[in-house]
Amino acid sequence: MGDFGVSVAINIIKAGVLVYDVLTYPVYALWQRPWQRQDTTNKQRAHNISTNDSEVIYRAEAKVTDLEVEFTRKNITTLKEALDLAFKKHAHKKALGTRKIFKETDEVQKNGKVFKKYEMGDYSWLSFAEMDEMSFWFGRGLRLHGHKPQENLVIFSESRYEWLVCAAGAFRQNIAVCTLYATLGDDAVVHGINETEVRHIITSHDLLPKLKTILPRCPKVTRVIYFGDQLRHTDVTGYKEGVTFTSFMEVVDKGKDANYTGFKDVSPAPNDTAIIMYTSGSTGNPKGVILTHKNLVSALIAYSPVLDVTPDDIYLGYLPLAHVLELMAECIMLLYGVPMGYSTPLTMTDRSSKVKRGTPGDVTVLKPTLMPAVPLILDRLYKGILEKVADQGPFLTALFNYALEYKKKWYHRGWDTPICNFAIFRKIRALMGGHIRLIAAGGAPLPPDTHDFVRITLGVPVMQGYGLTESCACATIMDSDDLSTGRVGAPLTVNDIKLINWEEGNYRITDKPNPRGEVVIGGDNIALGYYKNPEKTAEDFYEVDGRRWFKTGDIGEFHSDGSLKIIDRKKDLVKLQFGEYVSLGKVEAELKVCPIVENLCVYGDPSKNHVVVIVSPNPRILKEIAAKLGKTNTNFEALCQDKDVIAAVTEELNATAKKAKLLKFEIPGAVTLTPDLWTPDNGLVTAAFKIKRRAVESRYQDAIKRMYA
Repeated sequence: MGDFGVSVAINIIKAGVLVYDVLTYPVYALWQRPWQRQDTTNKQRAHNISTNDSEVIYRAEAKVTDLEVEFTRKNITTLKEALDLAFKKHAHKKALGTRKIFKETDEVQKNGKVFKKYEMGDYSWLSFAEMDEMSFWFGRGLRLHGHKPQENLVIFSESRYEWLVCAAGAFRQNIAVCTLYATLGDDAVVHGINETEVRHIITSHDLLPKLKTILPRCPKVTRVIYFGDQLRHTDVTGYKEGVTFTSFMEVVDKGKDANYTGFKDVSPAPNDTAIIMYTSGSTGNPKGVILTHKNLVSALIAYSPVLDVTPDDIYLGYLPLAHVLELMAECIMLLYGVPMGYSTPLTMTDRSSKVKRGTPGDVTVLKPTLMPAVPLILDRLYKGILEKVADQGPFLTALFNYALEYKKKWYHRGWDTPICNFAIFRKIRALMGGHIRLIAAGGAPLPPDTHDFVRITLGVPVMQGYGLTESCACATIMDSDDLSTGRVGAPLTVNDIKLINWEEGNYRITDKPNPRGEVVIGGDNIALGYYKNPEKTAEDFYEVDGRRWFKTGDIGEFHSDGSLKIIDRKKDLVKLQFGEYVSLGKVEAELKVCPIVENLCVYGDPSKNHVVVIVSPNPRILKEIAAKLGKTNTNFEALCQDKDVIAAVTEELNATAKKAKLLKFEIPGAVTLTPDLWTPDNGLVTAAFKIKRRAVESRYQDAIKRMYA
């Protein structure tokens, strides 16, 4: 079918749908009552409680939940006490699930390449009672191996059930858990280990080879506790002398079988350190954020009114537990008795890279209802769906795009479209197991196009939140009634959110129509500060009238309903030649939705009147662009240097920029394509895949000079 035929067919469908809408409008109106949803969408979510010349403070209305009442009645003030409650309440329920891997096989692709793939079975489950026992014995086993209460313990591992069991065991013996991302570079890992002066490290089979090069630089480490592998024996020979290697189960067995004459368990106090969580370090070495038991319990209480978790839910755990968002989410699931199945991006769906053809992916087997996400994951989902649709041909692509705009129009008016959901979007829901009912997004700004696309195609609320490690991932979150995009919701009940004038950036609380300024968070969830870094702690934290506050460096504005929107970042602001301010992060967020972009970094020279951009392109999309230009026999590296290809990519980026209504000086004046893949290993992104701006600018300094020449 040619373009004309596709256009005619789609117009006929549109006409038929219009007639259907007119005829069924009264029925749907009585059935769905969209005006009620509009009322809840426009409700007041927070109020201005204080204003002076330089700052304004917003607070949400207090909502007391059953969880908070229970915590108050039972005087629960530490994670140890919270976990004890969860283990007792949900003893016979499933707690932590791990997918069984039968074997790894070679799978030959159509192009002749051979990839390693997994044959996998069902999930095997640890009950709450079993987790209770295992964590209890692990904590005692640590103590019997010489680990002291309040002594630091590093966990350097991917997310898996043993990670959470170890952390629970440590909390129950008042041992401070220091978290390091599994994807951190060697120098950052060494920094975290040496700064915390740990003697014991917990790691995994897959990360032991990395430790082999790291341990000689860590003089105080005496023991490594490791998680095994389902398929391979763990070889612990050839490591630094003087370091003892002990398996996870050996520590558990030691705690279980020991003679406890004279032994005393040590429980934490509310102000004791629970976690020293190392950030992913977008500038310099990662900083260790000191979070107390009181901080974390406050955050758990704050999230309980908005997440609407039920005991029948199933949670998909795949983000790093070293990230505060995932750790808090999993703790909440434990409190509500929600089973958690672990996954990875490599095995998540039927089409994931490590899943053997014919073997179902993790979501197909688990059928999760709750899923956390960071914008990077949702951006990939967005682009992946569009690519799959494009492969179906021009008619189905046009039909999908029409259905997407049709549902989007009705969605924002408060209506649902059940026939469209079934006929067009049912298979997309099936990609994520078919049962997802809620996605919670955080970690970075979520582009509005991605936000709308995901919640419309999957048919679920995508609740964007805002928080930092320094606030236990807790500050604001959207509620499920909020149909807007680009906002991060109202303050949580444990927080006050303050905006303070930032004169240099021309952001003031007197701005119209909405007050704007630097976001400052106050509450019991605010960290003690940065580990062994009193100068930075004094710079970013302060106390007023007994309340602790944290200066985020983000710029926000409060809308009339009390919802916050993050509009800028102090460190990302560049003043161009003629005085225009450009938010590099904002421009990057808008351009990342362009299908050609795998990752990118925008740079602004203060002596110039425009910005430039370095793009790490999607190889498949770049080759498609090249093919349209008649360049079919050129390799990826050469395409990144081809002037015609660069010009075509520049056109695509400009179209995306104009669609996002970027101003003229925000649209990149020149583009460089790089064949490099940006990973934590090469230091161009953090472990959370945020751009390391200085590292990128340093690496591509010559390209930046050429673009401005």
